Amino acid sequence: MDELVESVLDYIRKPYTDHAIMINGEWGSGKTYFWNNKVKSKIESIDINGKRYKTIYMSLYGISNLDDISKKIFIEMNPNLNKSIRKILDQRHMSSIPEYVKTGIDMANSFGFMTQNDRVDYASFFDIDDKVLCFDDLERANVDVIDVLGYINNFVEHDHIKTIIICNEKELSKKLKSTNVEMKTFIATYILNHEGKIKPETNDIHEEGEESDLEDKPMVELIEDKIEHIFDKANDYERIKEKLIGETFEYIPEFSYIINGVLMRYESNPQLIQFLRKNSNLIIQTFNRSGTRNLRILKHALNDFQKVFETTKKYYPDINDNVLKSLLIFTIAISFEIKAGKITKEKLKDIQSLEEYKTILVASKLMKDNRQFYIKEFDTNYYFTFKTDYRFFKFVEQYVRTRIFDMKVFKDDMEAIVSTETKGQLPSYKRLLTEDYWKIEDNDFNTVVTETLEDVKAGNLQLVEYLKLYVIFHFFMQKGLLEIDPEYLKLTFVNGMNIAAANSKYCKNIDSYLDGLNLEDSDESIEYIFNHFNNLNLQTKEKEYIDIAKELFEMIPDKLERLTELFADKYLDVPIMKYYNMNTLFERILLLENEDIVLVKKLFTARYEKVGNIDNEERNIRLLKQTMEEYIRGKVPTIKLVLLEDFIKVLDKILLDGKEVKKVRRGRKKATEKQDENVGAA
Repeated sequence: MDELVESVLDYIRKPYTDHAIMINGEWGSGKTYFWNNKVKSKIESIDINGKRYKTIYMSLYGISNLDDISKKIFIEMNPNLNKSIRKILDQRHMSSIPEYVKTGIDMANSFGFMTQNDRVDYASFFDIDDKVLCFDDLERANVDVIDVLGYINNFVEHDHIKTIIICNEKELSKKLKSTNVEMKTFIATYILNHEGKIKPETNDIHEEGEESDLEDKPMVELIEDKIEHIFDKANDYERIKEKLIGETFEYIPEFSYIINGVLMRYESNPQLIQFLRKNSNLIIQTFNRSGTRNLRILKHALNDFQKVFETTKKYYPDINDNVLKSLLIFTIAISFEIKAGKITKEKLKDIQSLEEYKTILVASKLMKDNRQFYIKEFDTNYYFTFKTDYRFFKFVEQYVRTRIFDMKVFKDDMEAIVSTETKGQLPSYKRLLTEDYWKIEDNDFNTVVTETLEDVKAGNLQLVEYLKLYVIFHFFMQKGLLEIDPEYLKLTFVNGMNIAAANSKYCKNIDSYLDGLNLEDSDESIEYIFNHFNNLNLQTKEKEYIDIAKELFEMIPDKLERLTELFADKYLDVPIMKYYNMNTLFERILLLENEDIVLVKKLFTARYEKVGNIDNEERNIRLLKQTMEEYIRGKVPTIKLVLLEDFIKVLDKILLDGKEVKKVRRGRKKATEKQDENVGAA
């Protein structure tokens, strides 16, 4: 780092330069921090023959035209100019002053500060010999990069101003290639077609005299080649860079120094800063394992941890220090997984609890694993040297992902931890589900197995836990750790599952539980247990959906406020109309006051604008509509009957929209099938 600072200062000390220098580094790696805290003050402390330099820093982030840069230079150069001084700026001497001064005068003119009669000594007012320009975020400008560099070149080539450009060349390269892709593709395709290289009937590519060569070249590749040939901005950039930039320095930050500087912002909270400083090595270690150099994400993560830490200490002041360390690691880790756009974030989003997380990990180590690679990699990466039982916190994952700190989820997570700490050792079957089996001592193994089988027989587990445990027992048998009759084991689990089904919750996201279970290569008994689980799980689904429908519709007529909260949002994926008697529902609707009928009608509208697919509910929606029609037929109109007629129209629209959705789905299916046929034929 010191070597880079010295290299920049060597450039500044040179009496004459006709080039700029570039500092290249990844986004969020601390380049701007490096400028502000390492370079700027050093430059301004240089004394060359009694002259000191003044730095002018400009971020190009979001700049949409070159005038915006002029405005920034003018303002940065003259922050304290008062109105009386500005009035003496004179435009008539513009041809005799340097480019840098023109920038300032252009801005003064655009602000209306120029007059015809005022004069000014530009040389004394805009002394360019002691200015150092720093342009940051070159790749984030909304102006063509080539134009920006050409603009900067005026200062460097004509006025020999010391200029430093800070950027991320990797992102700059992507930007040069990805701008106006649709327009470039259209023009390239048009030219290829005009040149006779595209056969309209087959979309094949051909070239006169070279037909055999071109037939093997994909059309996409030929279009890409044509785009590169016509719109080769990258080469333009390299040419102007070669002219403008004398040296490019790679910025490789000293993270420990920068992170210690970042921690200073928490000095106002003695308890937090003490904890962070004590665990600074943990922060640096987790940051390094993220595989990025993005300090900006780390700063956001530590800000989030401040909220996590303060809330945890408020509600659980005696929480184990190891839990707080686990929270720190997880907050930083999940921030990088989510904000760096890693695939793992979608896998973690589906996990609802620490127990589920650990169950997936244990199962993935025992089974052939195809789909849990990312979670296992996440766990191994971030917790490789830090041993803890607490490696997943749903409230933190949700907070980082959605920016909502859900107190209920927070307390659920923390109470589960406190409960485990208070009760001590987990039940035997929980140990098998959530701990690596090699952590069990040899003299405890038989006890753990025996106690687990007792809970299995009694139906004390959730259905999905039976499936996981059976695979674990099967693994033990394969390894010779367990001697038990396979048929007896299978029947024991089947009978236990039958008992447990009455109190088990429906396993909605089966994939998240069963990832890694390769049924094609598994033992027949595992497949049998899986099929039995699947049948029982569907039964629990029916039971759960019936309970939900009953809960919702029995809020009519007395608990409409609560119904409003749930009907059009929480249970959109539950076909509630399928699981309730429509005659009973209509009887409840008749008990409503007129204004409440309007409210329920609006709830139906809101719900089915979001649902879309009503295949499972269509029959009962139609039945409710018919029940209403029969009720009002032949009756003298009243306000309630008029409102019911309106309700019927709402149900008609729901049914009609459902038909349209079904038609669109059929069309998409046919298009996909046709596409598959074409691919097969090809």
